[in-house]
This record gives sequence, structure tokens and C-alpha cells, in this order.
Amino acid sequence: MGTSDRPVTEQRAVDVGHWIAGQPVAAGDGGRSAPVFNPASGEIARRVALADAGQVDAAVRAAADAFAGWAATPPLRRARVLFRFRELVERHADELTACIVAEHGKVWSDAQGEITRGLEVVEFACGIPHLLKGEYSESVGTGVDMYSIRQPMGVCVGITPFNFPVMVPMWMFPIALACGNSFVLKPSERDPSASLLMARLVKEAGLPDGVFNVVNGDKEAVDALLAHPQVAAVSFVGSTPIAKYIHETASRNGKRVQALGGAKNHMVVMPDADLDQAVDALIGAAYGSAGERCMAVSIAVAVGEVADRLVERLAERVPKIKVGPGVDRSAEMGPLVTGAHLEKVRGYVDAGVAEGAKLVVDGRGLKVGGGEQGFFLGGCLFDDVTPEMRIYREEIFGPVLGIVRVADFEQALKLINDHEFGNGCAIFTRDGDAAREFATRVQIGMVGVNVPIPVPMAFHSFGGWKASLFGDHHIHGPEGVRFYTRYKAVTQRWPTGIRAGAEFVMPTMK
Repeated sequence: MGTSDRPVTEQRAVDVGHWIAGQPVAAGDGGRSAPVFNPASGEIARRVALADAGQVDAAVRAAADAFAGWAATPPLRRARVLFRFRELVERHADELTACIVAEHGKVWSDAQGEITRGLEVVEFACGIPHLLKGEYSESVGTGVDMYSIRQPMGVCVGITPFNFPVMVPMWMFPIALACGNSFVLKPSERDPSASLLMARLVKEAGLPDGVFNVVNGDKEAVDALLAHPQVAAVSFVGSTPIAKYIHETASRNGKRVQALGGAKNHMVVMPDADLDQAVDALIGAAYGSAGERCMAVSIAVAVGEVADRLVERLAERVPKIKVGPGVDRSAEMGPLVTGAHLEKVRGYVDAGVAEGAKLVVDGRGLKVGGGEQGFFLGGCLFDDVTPEMRIYREEIFGPVLGIVRVADFEQALKLINDHEFGNGCAIFTRDGDAAREFATRVQIGMVGVNVPIPVPMAFHSFGGWKASLFGDHHIHGPEGVRFYTRYKAVTQRWPTGIRAGAEFVMPTMK
């Protein structure tokens, strides 16, 4: 179970290559590669090529060559390509789902939900002719009019995480393409196959060669993208340390950057909450996708006398979660993505016990029939967690829920606002005044009121505060359009008579 997923070089054929200039590109002989695991069995299912700087350069140059023609394509025609892409994704949804289940490990229904949330952004991007409209002001001066337009950036890059191999890329490239940019996607090397399938589908939809490219790789590929002079903008989703590195490095190289980082999402359960609803919400939000979501609830804040009842209900429910391989349509939670990540999450559980938290439900001894070598961990539940503990401070990214007990609403609010991360949070209550106060005062980017995972719809935008976001723009939605375009203001006058000569003062509109 502790099999390393570090890059290696060996003679075994590489199954997953790259997509450059509209064509699949195999890894060269002797190139570096990394294993792609089947998380349910623990076996190496295939190998993925790890691009070097030369392959990254080829992808960026292909995107740069294709940019001018695509940018000049009328927005309506760009939108029609995305309409066809949407239809193809729906037609190939089972194939995409199978890619996610096989390489990430999440259960079938969850993988299908990921595709649906990605398609919502494609549908939003199909309205790009309306979204790119500027403003017009007539007669700002005598015979002078002004208008504004939004124009594409150029070559844009997406660096995406393993936990949503379809949805997060779809939160980036459909809007970038609709705005007239070309794109280079660097997906996670842990589950790369879905990106290549999407590349084939967008080509089939009519996208010109070179407008969308995929390079698989690790830090070497990322650094090459961040430094490449023809890259104009970089979008990233991942852990906070890497987000900070991406933001600083790409910004230093003159690129526009949005870098979404980690999270420690709290859910406040007030004494007046519907407890059945709150428990159902916590079970799904904490343990869905084995906790490998940046919007997973990993801390429940129990206010006042509700704590004992909440812990009792959760302690009964957590062991009943059906854990199994994602291909089992009845499974509710699948394995973790790799053996290395499994060991990391188990280490957090060990640390919680060592620091004095009460381990109410211990999932470390879980056995899954037929998956003895898979990366499975049962749901874990801690009580009496305190802010000083690592399991409270750090993002675990696994099926581990901690309960923090507080006396009142103000303590709950302060607890959240004092935390390093500011991605998402929720409050469960029947009190409208408490909910409104919470939503107003909490220092978090996305807030749910009786909604445990408040991921905004595509026509809004997704993003956190504090150490959960580096850069000025949230992802997808209206913020995505602003990120992938540059604003231009045009002031125009059409001469109707003899010019009066040069003017050497600051121009004013008369």
C-alpha cells in the first residue's frame, strides 16, 4: 500500500503521452515517466510521460501559432464549437466517468456529478457573445465617442489537481477558449487520461489544431510553463504552498495569475439546527470522495449543548458508510488516490491521537474484500479537537472529520475567522438572524446556509480568501471572463474640418 508514486525511468511502454497541435504525442525513448495507479487494487495501471522543457515549448509554440486565427474568429462561431463540445461530453460521459473512477478512485455517481458541474461552465461559456459586450458612451466631447472592449490574453495555462480531473479543467479552458485564447493544460500526473479524452472531444467539436494542448508532467513541466515568455496567464488549483509558489513565480515572470490553494472548511452546527439534516450533510460533505475535495467539510463546530447529540449520531453513521471500489455502483466512498497519500492521511490520524483528540471512529483497520492492496481508509471521526492540533490547523485531504466544541456563536465565528484558510464554510441553523450575521461577518470566500458544500453555480464564481487564494480573480463565471480578457478603452473622433493644429495641454473633452 505504500508503493511510491515518484517519477522513474524504465523500459516499460508509456501509455499516456501528450496532446500537441491537435495530435497525440508519445513520449520519446528514454524519457521520464510516472506510474498511474488503480487506487482500488493498488496496481500500476499505466504509465504517464513527464514532459521536459522541450515538449512544453512545443505545446506553447503550437498554442501561440494558433492564437491569432482563433482570436479573430467571431465569438458566435467560438461558442458553436463549445456547444458541440458539450454534446460530445454528454455522449461520452460514461467513458469520462470510467477514466475518473479508474485513476482517481471516486465512486461512479460522484464522478458523474463532477462531469455535470464541469458542463455547467461549458454552458456558461456558450453565452460568450453576450459576456464579451463592452460599454459605449456617446458624445463624451464634441464629436467624440468612447467605447470599451475585452480582448483575449493570448496563450493561457491551466495547472489542475488530481481530485477533479474533469471538472477543474472545465472550470478553466472553456471560458479561456470562448474568450479567444489558446490553452495549454497541465493536468495532474496521478490521473491524466481524462484530459486527453477531452482534447480529442474538443478537436472533434471543430476546434482548430493548436488552440488546445495537453502536456503531462511534474514540477519540471510546471516550471517551464511558468517561465515561458509566450505564456500570458496561468490558472492553478492545488495546495496552498504550491499555489503561493505558482503565484510568486508566474507573477515575477510577468504573467497574470490566479492560484487557488488549500482549505480547512468548517461547518457550524447551532443548537437549533435540524440535527438529522446536519448529520446527513456532514456525512456527505466530510466523507464524499474520501474527503479529497477542496470544499470538503473537515471541521464541525458544535455550539453549546448540541455537541453530545451530534457526536452520538455521527459515531453511529460513520462506520456504516459503504466503502468499496468506484466501479461498485452501490459504494458510497472509494479509496484514496495513491499509497503515498494513504500513508499521509493515516499519519494525520496517528498525530491526532498523539495530540490528545478523542478518536471516536477509527477507520484505519478497514478491510475491503478483493481490495486488500487498494488504498482504502475508512471514515475517521475525532472529538475534542482543539485549534492547536495539526488535525485542526492543516489540510488533511482525506476522510477525517474533527469536532470542535464551543460555547456560543461568537466563539464559533472567531474560530473560523482566525484560521489561516478561507475557502468555504457553512452554518446549520433555523435562526435567520444568526445566519445573516454569520454570512456577513465570516471571513470566507464561499458560505453555505444549511448547505454544506456551497460551490457556486457557473454564472457566479468560485474562490476563497486568505491563504486559499493568491491573485485577484476567482475562477469561472464572470470572474473567469475578466481573468481571460484584457480591458481596452477606445476614444474616437472623426475629423469633419480643418484641424486647428497641435495641442500641448492635457486633452479635455469640449
